[in-house]
Amino acid sequence: MGFPDGLCPTAAASSLEVSMPAVVEAEIGGTARIECNFYTPGNGSYTSISWFYVSAGLEEERWAGAAASRGFPSAKPWSLALQMDRNNRVRLCRIAGSEILEENVDYKGRLSLGEDQALSISKVTVQDARTFVCQVGEGSHIMGENQTRLHVYKVPEAPEIVPSSGGASVQSSEIPEIARCVSRNSFPPPNITWHKNGEQLQPEDNMVKMPFTLTRESSGLYTVSSTLFAHVTREDRNSLFHCSVHYWLRGQRRTADSRRVNITVFYPAEHVKLQVVPSSALVKEGDDVQLVCEADGNPAPVFSFFKRGLDDIWHDLSSLADTNSGVLNLHDVNKSSSGLYRCQTLDLDDMRQLEKDVELVVNYIEGVRVKMEPPSPLQEGDSVRLSCNAHSPLSLDYQWRDEKGRKVAEGNQLFLSNLTFETSSNFSCKVMAPSVPGLEQSKQVAVAVQGKPRIVAISSPLYVRQDEVVNLTCKAIAFPRPSVHWNVNGTAHEYVENQHIASNLTVRVNHDLLRAGAMCRVSNALGVSEKHIQLLVESIRKDQKIPQSKGVIIVAIIVCILVVAVLGAVIYFLHKKGKIPCGRAGKQDITRPEAHKDKIVVEVKSDKLSEEAGLLQGANGEKRSAADQSEKYIDLRN
Repeated sequence: MGFPDGLCPTAAASSLEVSMPAVVEAEIGGTARIECNFYTPGNGSYTSISWFYVSAGLEEERWAGAAASRGFPSAKPWSLALQMDRNNRVRLCRIAGSEILEENVDYKGRLSLGEDQALSISKVTVQDARTFVCQVGEGSHIMGENQTRLHVYKVPEAPEIVPSSGGASVQSSEIPEIARCVSRNSFPPPNITWHKNGEQLQPEDNMVKMPFTLTRESSGLYTVSSTLFAHVTREDRNSLFHCSVHYWLRGQRRTADSRRVNITVFYPAEHVKLQVVPSSALVKEGDDVQLVCEADGNPAPVFSFFKRGLDDIWHDLSSLADTNSGVLNLHDVNKSSSGLYRCQTLDLDDMRQLEKDVELVVNYIEGVRVKMEPPSPLQEGDSVRLSCNAHSPLSLDYQWRDEKGRKVAEGNQLFLSNLTFETSSNFSCKVMAPSVPGLEQSKQVAVAVQGKPRIVAISSPLYVRQDEVVNLTCKAIAFPRPSVHWNVNGTAHEYVENQHIASNLTVRVNHDLLRAGAMCRVSNALGVSEKHIQLLVESIRKDQKIPQSKGVIIVAIIVCILVVAVLGAVIYFLHKKGKIPCGRAGKQDITRPEAHKDKIVVEVKSDKLSEEAGLLQGANGEKRSAADQSEKYIDLRN
């Protein structure tokens, strides 16, 4: 019979040859299958197969050697060429035909045979990492034997990395701890390597150390840990560290990586920066400003703030600042807040000081004033020129607005002509700095036009009834503010809006009031104005509506004439078609059958000439003679 691939034949004292794989690998908890093949030339025969394993003494030495091969200094060296010692063999089982006889108690229930007589060991444990011997014999005579080393393994768990909680300082005299790496439950023990930014680190005297610790658990599995010690630089604040676990599986080297971690690196500041937020070029009066000081050290140093006074002495402002974060808050700045500010840092590790200065410029507008020529008092019809000026180190724009906020002019001058009481009394000059958004100031000026009162509205004529309670209204405008007086008794209420004053007088209508009416008198220091209010009885007001009714009658007559004209046009059309025979006469009634074929003349006569004359006069306000209104002709010819 032939030998399967990977099986090594061994010649025994007889002609029987036994072949077995040199190494078999099995995962802990799985099943290991060990083949034992032999060849008997001619008509040779055998009676039994016996399996043995080498006792633990030599195997312990083997795994100690395996540990040493993975870099653990505590392990003992060993010889891979294991010399079989028959005194260390322990019988595993004896096989006759297809049955297992004399099974070892330690392997009870774990052994089985395949169709090709291969021995399978289930539920493999760490202790099964031994050398197994297959011996073929006939009776008591050993015809041949061979051996297989069973390697058991357990894939290690993914490595866990824990960065140093205390960080690392670049100024440390001792090598600081960077991180610790642990891999659990593996067999045989794996190896651990360290990496920074993807590159493997190597031990280096007084610079990099990575000691290992190997622990065998009660389960027989191994826990491997390693700690990385290394000096760091400022650039390592962004470095990423990780560890890798390396192990062998089925003849191949495998690797499992941990997560990548960053550690806290402490280093002194080398530079300091001081800036104004927002930008110093845009700071204006009333703003809240921050002076932010930043240093490139870790941890941040202690910050102090100073301002140079007019006497060239630096005044400490640290009490107004957050010395830990390096921020100086200035609220509601003004012109006097401008000046040179300094930030000073102190590193508590080496007591080194750094400082930086910045100039704060607070933009402002001041001294806004408005000049009026000629000055008050002003009379109705006068003209006035308003001039606006202000002081600022920036270029300024000027804008004029009235009391309702409407823009009326641009530039620093505003000219107003032909002034009246109705002219807006309040104007404002708005001064703006275009280069600094939001920087503006305003100044208001009152343009008071003086004069005697002018009555602008009065409730006259007023239609009333006897004994009725009515409201008499009188509204005037003037400056200075006038007073309103009535010549009749009643209850008066006054309302003032700008230069306007309105008075409502509540009175009861009587015979004297109807006869004489009421007088509204408005006066101030510059003069008096008065107006009469006429009261008319309600019945008289109805009589005044009669001309309006006559006008309505005239409109109705005109409409009737238009209807007759349309009717005549229809009759003429039917006549032309031959539907209606008509005669011809000089002046005929529209209903006569002898009407002219080419003319239809409609005559309208008025029986009441005087009444029509009055109606027409009421309609258009013109007087016309009765003769002109006696006849009206409408020519309906085409």
